[in-house]
Amino acid sequence: MRGIFKTLGMTMLMAVLAIGMVEGQQLPQFSQYIFNGLHINPAYAGYKGEPYIQSTYRSQWVGFEGAPTTFTVTADLSANEGLMGFGLSVLSDKLGPTNTNGAMLSYAYRIQTGRESFLGLGASIGASEYAIDGDMLRANNPDDPNLPQGRVNMFTPNMNLGMFFHNSRFYAGVSAYNMIGRGALEREDIALAYHDFHYYITAGVMIPISSSVQFKPSFLIKEVKGAPTSYDINGMVLFKERLWLGASYRSNMQMGMENLQDNLNQRNAVAFLLEVFATNNLRLGYAYDHSMNVLSDYRNNSHEISVGYYIAPRSVTMKNPRWF
Repeated sequence: MRGIFKTLGMTMLMAVLAIGMVEGQQLPQFSQYIFNGLHINPAYAGYKGEPYIQSTYRSQWVGFEGAPTTFTVTADLSANEGLMGFGLSVLSDKLGPTNTNGAMLSYAYRIQTGRESFLGLGASIGASEYAIDGDMLRANNPDDPNLPQGRVNMFTPNMNLGMFFHNSRFYAGVSAYNMIGRGALEREDIALAYHDFHYYITAGVMIPISSSVQFKPSFLIKEVKGAPTSYDINGMVLFKERLWLGASYRSNMQMGMENLQDNLNQRNAVAFLLEVFATNNLRLGYAYDHSMNVLSDYRNNSHEISVGYYIAPRSVTMKNPRWF
């Protein structure tokens, strides 16, 4: 059994390196996290006020065999006049013969720090499944007894923590993911790089341009052990409180990790984003990512589609719109 899980870890590592996922991040990335903070912070649960459910599908590096595909469903709502939030996140991430599934329950409590400002403290807890389909492997030695036969999987508990501050024009958040669960993987002798701590820092502001146009610059910094620090710089424009258009630039920088390969610091991508309130209840989004590095000569574009629905009708003219 230990040999099987060692093979699982090595196979996942080789698959990641082979297709260029050099950021070393086990958690999947999203371009539309700007519109759904539950992907990166449990303290976001219930922020929108109305009960809200969203599904996102991402196909990354289209054209590569075994390229990552990710599907998520999130739902959240608020209670106690918005001072508490509850959320649910379900994830399925596939990369070649490997698959990661997870489910998390989130809770957030908000402390009013000013007339229109709140500080949310949140936590989520659940479980993650790591699996490999041995039938998809192309082994040099099919008789190797360490090769997994069929589908092999393992489970580990998981917990995330976060803080989220916001008022009507500004927000900032910090969170830590994969807080527990490493011990379960250690006992199975699997590569720990796939359940290390992930840290996120984000902030943004809404700037009125005119009575019908607003501009929202924001950033996200991601830190993972054994990988360069990754950052996103985003600029979104909101037209008539209905249509979002914008772009995002993603890159890496080395901070205290001089032992990393030099080319790991040269991974750049640009994303173009569109999101529209089709009705007062329905929210549709699309993101197109294009790499600007060693993969740029290949069919490496990524596509991301999201559909969100407010269970209770969203009022476009609400006094304090939740644009974050």
